[in-house]
Amino acid sequence: MLKMFRYLKDSWISILAIILLLAGQAICDLSLPDYTSSIVNVGITQGGIENVAYQAIRESEMEKILLFTSSSETETLMNYYTLLSKDNLSSEEYEKKLKKYPILATENVYEKKKTNEKETEEISHILERPTLIISSLRSEGEEGDAMRASILGDLPSDTDVFLVLQNMPEEAIHQIIEKSNEKLDQMPESIMTSGAIGLVRTEYQAIGMNTDKIQTNYIILSGAKMLGIALLSMITTIVVGLLGARLSAKLARRLRKLVFEKVVSFSSTEMKQFGTSSLITRTTNDIQQMQMVLVMLLRTVFYAPIIGIGGVIKSLNANSSMAWIIAVAVMSILSLVIVLFAIVMPKFKIVQKLVDKLNLVTREILTGLPVIRAFHNETHEEKRFDKANKDLTKLSLFVGRTMSFMMPAMTFIMNTVALVILWKGAYSIDAGSMQVGDMMAFIQYTMQIIMSFLMISMISIMLPRASVSAKRIDEVIQTKLVIADPEIEKSLDPNQKGVLEFKNVSFRYPDAKEDVITDINFVAKPGMTTAFIGSTGSGKSTLINLIPRFYDVTEGSISIDGVDIRNISTHTLREKIGYVPQKGVLFSGTIKSNIGYGKEDITEKELKEAADIAQASEFIQNLEETYDAPISQGGTNVSGGQKQRLSIARAIAKKPDIYIFDDSFSALDFKTDALLRSALKKITKDATVLIVAQRISTIMHAEQIVVLQEGKVVGIGTHEELMKTCKVYQEIALSQLSKEELENA
Repeated sequence: MLKMFRYLKDSWISILAIILLLAGQAICDLSLPDYTSSIVNVGITQGGIENVAYQAIRESEMEKILLFTSSSETETLMNYYTLLSKDNLSSEEYEKKLKKYPILATENVYEKKKTNEKETEEISHILERPTLIISSLRSEGEEGDAMRASILGDLPSDTDVFLVLQNMPEEAIHQIIEKSNEKLDQMPESIMTSGAIGLVRTEYQAIGMNTDKIQTNYIILSGAKMLGIALLSMITTIVVGLLGARLSAKLARRLRKLVFEKVVSFSSTEMKQFGTSSLITRTTNDIQQMQMVLVMLLRTVFYAPIIGIGGVIKSLNANSSMAWIIAVAVMSILSLVIVLFAIVMPKFKIVQKLVDKLNLVTREILTGLPVIRAFHNETHEEKRFDKANKDLTKLSLFVGRTMSFMMPAMTFIMNTVALVILWKGAYSIDAGSMQVGDMMAFIQYTMQIIMSFLMISMISIMLPRASVSAKRIDEVIQTKLVIADPEIEKSLDPNQKGVLEFKNVSFRYPDAKEDVITDINFVAKPGMTTAFIGSTGSGKSTLINLIPRFYDVTEGSISIDGVDIRNISTHTLREKIGYVPQKGVLFSGTIKSNIGYGKEDITEKELKEAADIAQASEFIQNLEETYDAPISQGGTNVSGGQKQRLSIARAIAKKPDIYIFDDSFSALDFKTDALLRSALKKITKDATVLIVAQRISTIMHAEQIVVLQEGKVVGIGTHEELMKTCKVYQEIALSQLSKEELENA
């Protein structure tokens, strides 16, 4: 699977951009629960007041607070606060401050200077405990009465406790602070902060500040920030999706190109090794699997770990006492994924093989439809297809049904975890060790952690099938060609243009035990026709297929223009050859595109000349669009003879040094055959012509006839010479023509 990423090396900028965008999205998503917690804890519970650092406080209240602060703390506070009074403010400033703090009309007010976050925390830390002590002294409950009694003793209950404290020695005050701190240390931090902020809110109301507006502003501002972060996360998701889709499409395009280029260079050996149906599946289905997985992989492999690890850190910061819930949830998910992985993974390889088999059966049936209908065997072929289809369907259903357990199981785990958090959180809230907003944030973080593992598990389930597909694609791309170009190409001898020589050539098919042709020797020269004849299975077509290097010889050598064909590139070799296969092959397009297939810059004159020589002009002219007439896939809209003549015209239009006709006149009638060979003789006077034929009449005028029997040469010569010296040739000739016809010929 990882091997596939080497084809994305030139896309590293896009991959880096995706990583950075996903990191940014993860940060955005991880920050949202904090805002939820803040809206509940601060916006609703604390009335929008974030900390105990008073924005403004009456002078009388500040004096009470300073009773319970050390000299250094008092000095710090005085550095951060400014005393506002009618005496030290200009009339304009006074009016402005009066609107903000109405109490200023009757009492001086301390206003906090602009501070940074760290300084605000320092002020809040100093003010928190003195504020709580003052709150306790003012409370109406038993605890307040007991605290006041410990300070006032037997004094009347209406005595001003703060007036008494102002007149007490520092040592006594210090003892009160120590006793108060002992009690405060037993209180959870959240309750301490909440209690202190309650007094801050009361002070703001006493000053005349609009506390409802403070709360509303905080909630609106926090909500706006959440909306902005969610919008940013959405934009990031869209951009990542776009980049991921482009990258995956680019990889798929590149893999298809590489696979196709490789397959085009395959010899018959590699084609037999893989099979046509398997190569089609690898080029389509397997590459599509890679494309789909890459989109998921680019998004998940970077995003899920960030969100998972970040979620764990954030949730532990929110409340470490519930960490065991996350651990149980993660273990449950991993156990589920491992079980499903073990069941499903072995099946993916079988699925791809069954897809290959279905393609093979479908291709065979569609290709052989005329034969199937002729033998009235449709029912048998339907059963074959039905079996292949059912096997694939059965396994796909098993995989699908097994995987369908994942989402319900994951949903059950998530809901169970949420329920456990609510149960445990309720006790923590009741005990004062946790706030409602913190519990909500913890649930959100836990869901993010579970979702990250869900994403990883989903991709881990998809990866095995993609891994199988990647391996199958890589097998094609990395296949070492049996027919390979030489590292150093030799130059052809310009004095031997079109000279073909077989020297002691033997050949056997891969994995075969015996040679198909053995010890073949002959020379074919320009200006002469060399024909090959023999009984069925004598090795004629095999011998011809060795020349364009569809296979390589097992022993001996084949040379063109004095150079072994293995020492020149296949492009150079095949440029010199005009090949007409035994079975005419046409491509979808037009007659013009098919004739000019081997020569891109073919002129109108050359096109018509090739068609004239191939005896194809007559039927082409009878078509409404003539040379622009469409040819359907495989040439199914023309007859066998027309297809063969167009294949011959294609080879003629190329004007090669060597013409190879592999039984290419079999579909032609005798008259057309004779006319074609007569016209062909005129344009091939300087070229080497090789003809494989079954009919004696087609080759009897050849300058050299090679007679094959069971893969061996049993005679070489002209028609007249072979009729005298070669018994095999005599038998073939007499089986086709009478003695009188042979003598007249």
